[in-house]
Amino acid sequence: MSRPRNPRAAALVVAAAAALAACADGGGGGAPTTEASPPGTATTAAPGEEPSLEFRGPNGEVPVPSTELTLSDEEVAEVREGGYTAAFVWHENSAFIQAVESGVRESFDELGIEVVASTSAEFDAAQQAANVETVMANAPDIIVTIAVDPTTAAEAFRPAVDQGVHIVVLTTPPAGYTAGEEIVGIVTGELTAYGRGAAEMLGEALDGRGEVGWIYHDADFWFTNQRDQAFKDWLAHLYPEIEIVAEAGFSDPARTEDIASAMLTQNPELSGLYVAWATAADGVLSALRAAGRPEVRVVTNDLDETMTLDMVGGGNVVGVVANSAVQTGRDLATMAAYGVLGKEAPQMAVTAPVPTTAENLAEGWEAEFAEELPADLRDAAGG
Repeated sequence: MSRPRNPRAAALVVAAAAALAACADGGGGGAPTTEASPPGTATTAAPGEEPSLEFRGPNGEVPVPSTELTLSDEEVAEVREGGYTAAFVWHENSAFIQAVESGVRESFDELGIEVVASTSAEFDAAQQAANVETVMANAPDIIVTIAVDPTTAAEAFRPAVDQGVHIVVLTTPPAGYTAGEEIVGIVTGELTAYGRGAAEMLGEALDGRGEVGWIYHDADFWFTNQRDQAFKDWLAHLYPEIEIVAEAGFSDPARTEDIASAMLTQNPELSGLYVAWATAADGVLSALRAAGRPEVRVVTNDLDETMTLDMVGGGNVVGVVANSAVQTGRDLATMAAYGVLGKEAPQMAVTAPVPTTAENLAEGWEAEFAEELPADLRDAAGG
C-alpha cells in the first residue's frame, strides 16, 4: 500500500551528524552510555541531583553517534551491483515518518536499492502484521520498520527473519529481536536530550513558575516512555517552582482533545502543558481553543507544519523538539547496506535533537526536513 508523498517532509531518518558532546544550553548531551541503567531505561536522578542524559536501548543496546555509520566507495559499489529491493512497514503515516522515508529513499536511490512497497499500520498491531504479509509477497531483501506493538511484532516479522530479510529498525524493534541477529540494528534519537530540551523551553516560557500538565504516551514504547520521563526529571530539577499538578496518559492520539479538556476543567490555574508528540498535540490545541485558553503554553516533540503555524502565529505552542528526520532516514539506509554487505553494524545509532522555538525555527526545520523553511511559513513568521 503506497502512501502519498509530502513534498515538505522531504528526506529524514532519525540519526545524523550531530556528535553527542555535552551541551550546557540543553540541546545535546554526553555520549549516551551507562553501565548502571537497565535495558530500555534512562537514569533517574535522586532528589536534588542533576538528571542523567545517559540511556540504553530496549535490549540494553549501547548508543553511538550516527556519524559512525559509514560506507566506503567500494562498499557502495558492491551494494549497487547487488540489485537489492526494500519495503517499509511503518506504524503510522505522520509528517515525521514521511520525512524519514524520504531520507531512506534518497539514500536507497544512491545505493541502487529499489523500494517495492510502503505500508502504514496507523498504530494497529493487527494491521501491521497484515502489512508484513503484504510486503513479503514482493520478496524484499530489506525491511525498514518500527514495531507498533513489540510483542505482536515478534511473531509478525518471524517469516521475514526466517527468509533472511535484513530488518532495520527505527527506534522500536520486535520483542526479543537483537542487533546482529534478527535485526541489523536500530537508528533513533538521543531521547534524554529531548526531555531536557522540552523542559527548558517550557520553563523559560513560564518564567520558571506555574502549574503544568503532563500528557504522556501510555504504552510500552521504550523511546517515548523515556523521553516523557526525561521531561519530568529535567523540569523538576531546573525549575523547582514549576509543579506538575495533572498527569494523563494516552495510547490513541485521537483521545488527547478529551484528555486535555478534562485536565483544563479540573485544573483552572494550569499555565503549561507537555504533550508526548506533535500529532497528539493537535487535539490538545483544539481543546485549548475551545476552552478559550490562549495563555496556556505547550511544548511537544516532532516539528510539523501545524505546530509551526501555531507557534509563529503567537498561539499556545512555545517550543517543539525537532528531530533530524531526513538524516535519520539516510542513516537507516546506511544500516541496511551494512546488512546486505554482512558488515557488523552498531547496535544503536543516535542523533541529537534540536529544541526549536520561533527564534530558531529555520534551524529546527532544516534539522527536521533537510530543507529551508517554506516561504509561507517564513511569511507567517514575519521573515
